Amino acid sequence: MKKLLLNADDFGRDQSINAAVRDGVLRGVLRSASLMAGEPAFQDAVDTAKALPMLEIGIHLTLVDGTPVLPAKELPTLVPDGKAFYPSHREFVRAYFSGRIHREEIRRELAAQAEKVLATGLRVTHVDSHQHMHVLPGIFSLVLALMQEHHLHALRIPKCSHPARRLLKNGLGAAIGRLGLFSLAAIAGREAKRAGYAFPDAFLGEIAGGAVTENMLLALLPQLEDGTTEVMIHPGYDNTRLVPLCHWAHDFEAEAAACASENVKRKMEALHIGIGTFSG
Repeated sequence: MKKLLLNADDFGRDQSINAAVRDGVLRGVLRSASLMAGEPAFQDAVDTAKALPMLEIGIHLTLVDGTPVLPAKELPTLVPDGKAFYPSHREFVRAYFSGRIHREEIRRELAAQAEKVLATGLRVTHVDSHQHMHVLPGIFSLVLALMQEHHLHALRIPKCSHPARRLLKNGLGAAIGRLGLFSLAAIAGREAKRAGYAFPDAFLGEIAGGAVTENMLLALLPQLEDGTTEVMIHPGYDNTRLVPLCHWAHDFEAEAAACASENVKRKMEALHIGIGTFSG
């Protein structure tokens, strides 16, 4: 059977993101969202999710562009300015592979984030990460150990389908980033499979620019292959606020409209495409 799994990232970062997730569940086919433990709208996201029993929650592990759960003074190499993580994956990766970030700090912070999300009592089904940092060598093994400890069995493997077709979109820098992510995700996927962890059969999303629009989803549906295809989205309301807040020139509003689309819901029904989740 063919299933579409929409997963809303950055749940808990802002109330307008939480509101878009709520509307995607109530009006559309959104049934999965990934919760950021250290962000200011965390409790609002928890309250929103508790009112939506059909919504499954993932732990959106965060090591960049966000705020730690542990006190910053306990993470001197992970939080270099004493306030927040490195601003993006580029700075983090350079520091990590040059040995300037201590792996033990990463382990403790990821554990604290997982424990904070699990303590809410929400239905936690999977693990992924902000800017896909969980697939980095040395970090992925920490994530698998964390999942084993908390009996979590599913995760995101961001090995984007049809990489050649999308490789050169948004220039050479973005292309290099996509190729690197594709390669790391492929390695992580093999490791996760050997260890018995589950992940969707395919992954799609607008990496390094663009947005998953309603028209894009409508065009994608007839092309889905058998199994579950995860489509990563970042829905939200009010681009004028969210773009500077998230440091990303992204069309959050377009993705909010896509995940709450009645047209997408009707086309899925017509094509006999089910709604996928990480739990099955």
